[in-house]
Amino acid sequence: MNSGPVPPGTGWPEDPAAPDTPVAASATDVAGLAQSAGTLAELTARQSVCRACPRLVAWREDVAVRRRKSFSSERYWGRPIPGWGEAEPRVLIVGLAPAAHGGNRTGRIFTGDRSGDFLYAALYRCGLAAKPDSITAGDGQRLIGTRLVAAVRCAPPDNKPTPDERLTCQPWLAAEIAMVTASLRVIICLGGFAWQALWPALRESGFEIPRPRPAFGHGTEVPLGHGVLLLGSYHPSQQNTFTGRVTPAMLDAVLTRATAYANEQSVT
Repeated sequence: MNSGPVPPGTGWPEDPAAPDTPVAASATDVAGLAQSAGTLAELTARQSVCRACPRLVAWREDVAVRRRKSFSSERYWGRPIPGWGEAEPRVLIVGLAPAAHGGNRTGRIFTGDRSGDFLYAALYRCGLAAKPDSITAGDGQRLIGTRLVAAVRCAPPDNKPTPDERLTCQPWLAAEIAMVTASLRVIICLGGFAWQALWPALRESGFEIPRPRPAFGHGTEVPLGHGVLLLGSYHPSQQNTFTGRVTPAMLDAVLTRATAYANEQSVT
């Protein structure tokens, strides 16, 4: 069994990159490569090979070598997790960062851990996913009118990216938002970290930011420019779901509101 990160273009399902995809090695590189990407496919390929944050690179690759005992027979992706889903989404869902043994293992955002199980089940119930679960890249799952992205694309130690790491990753998020704005109707932020990370990315992608900046809350709604509505939701972390801070009904309500608003905007 091979260990360590998967080299780009070597046959991993849904790998957007090729061996010659340009690699960002610094924050300056990230900004330049995000801005110069000509297509969404090119942008996600570049996201998936980024090496701009030394701490995150070291952590994600070390986890891919050591692996959790229950996954010791599996190859880990061990690279940044790019945005995934529809290329022209009506709904964009923004999370925190990949889990070390979830997305960092499977190569797909919110896939392979309990947070993802909770989220995809809700997406399926609300008509935004083709299947009620997401096991690994290439399993036949697809999103319907929806795209998933992370504020920080690499799995961080203790699930806590630093402010500098969030800032370095920001151009990837801003560029992705800009590329899907034409079809976009709703942005859902899962948790306060994603909520805070979104504002500068929105500004960078051409949105006007309301003043004062609205506070995060579950069910909070903020009208944005371009006919886009921002919704807040508690993150479906294990802690939040186990304690009942967020329930299936609560997440379904946010997704149902997103779908209804997107449908209304499509009609008008």
